[in-house]
Amino acid sequence: MSCLTRMAQVTLTDQEAATLKKALEVYLSDLRMEIADTDAQDFRDELKREEAVLKRLLEQLPDVTA
Repeated sequence: MSCLTRMAQVTLTDQEAATLKKALEVYLSDLRMEIADTDAQDFRDELKREEAVLKRLLEQLPDVTA
């Protein structure tokens, strides 16, 4: 059985990239608080996986000022 990977590519203006980056940073901050307040281990683990994905996305966005 083979595993196929699909790569999506999005083209953003500098303003769009800056806005997306800020939105992700705000969401990540809220997500970290949610992780800290979550008692259910399986839900906490899912939130941590989401956090890791969002961090990787943020790393891929260019540092631009809007």
